[in-house]
Amino acid sequence: MAAPATADEVLVRLHFDLPESRIAQTGAEPRDTSRLMVVGDEVQHRVFRELPDLLRPGDLLVFNESRVIPARVLARKPVVNGFGGGTVEVLLLREEFDQGANVWSAYLRPARRAGNELFLGDHRAEVVGVLDDGARLLRFDHDIKPHLDEIGRLPLPPYIDAGESDETWRERYQTVYARTPGSVAAPTAGLHFTPELLARLSEMGVERATVTLHVGAGTFKPIQGSVADHVMHAERYEVSAETAAAITRARAEGRRVVAVGTTTVRTLESAWDGEQVRPGAGETRIFITPEMPVQVPDLLITNLHLPGSTLLLLVAAFAGEDRIRAAYDEALARGYRFYSLGDAMLLENRRRVG
Repeated sequence: MAAPATADEVLVRLHFDLPESRIAQTGAEPRDTSRLMVVGDEVQHRVFRELPDLLRPGDLLVFNESRVIPARVLARKPVVNGFGGGTVEVLLLREEFDQGANVWSAYLRPARRAGNELFLGDHRAEVVGVLDDGARLLRFDHDIKPHLDEIGRLPLPPYIDAGESDETWRERYQTVYARTPGSVAAPTAGLHFTPELLARLSEMGVERATVTLHVGAGTFKPIQGSVADHVMHAERYEVSAETAAAITRARAEGRRVVAVGTTTVRTLESAWDGEQVRPGAGETRIFITPEMPVQVPDLLITNLHLPGSTLLLLVAAFAGEDRIRAAYDEALARGYRFYSLGDAMLLENRRRVG
């Protein structure tokens, strides 16, 4: 019997050429009119608002309710004795509680050295350290979070041409159920849902639960070199006691758990103790590859991902390499739109196949 394929081999086999024109620059309007490819024994081509036809009463939808923060700020360098000045683009990543009060990790462009000062609006920060990936540690004089709405912009992905106003994106690049601020990228599978669609699902008896995973900038980081050498950024997550109990009940009763987005999958798998999902909060660097089964969700709603990405390996782990290869060939042939603002897929966990 041949040895199982390695993650590197799967990534090579799943490679495809994606024209830039196929990376969506705007989301469907209304949101639930995006296309939905259903990948099971056969492939179906549907519209996202038809999701109630594809789910069952008693299914448990699990959403990541993290909210994107206005983390991109144009900072000023101080002027000293007539020298200095100029601007620095700051992408705040997350608050680093283990580094002391009011310390954030951030990417700076251009980079600054330890000891340098910056002013984000009227708010002073000092560079107090450098992390292994080049991010800087910024210490603020006070809590910056209440001021981000005023001084910051939403950190749109680098492949989106942000031609519209920040006010427009603050509504569009946010799920309708977003609640807890902390992400620097949207959990984009949820962008297809509307309040009306959620109401229809509730009326037919589909249950809902939420988790929180604050999406970090590492979600954009492609795999370069060997999969084994790829370092995932740590992301904070939380699973409430209510959500853990709802998942346990659904599994015990034979009802399906449906993860909305890869961030939800990563949260549930991080909280899985081998027998059940445990409530609690923590940090995860989980990297899901085809060499491991996905234990908790039975179905996954996700967008179409870029070649060479960790997310492409995750969906191959979930649905199986052959099905993902065939589904992506179909998506390319039929004009599906890719990535954060693109179309969606509904995938079945390979452990249920057969």
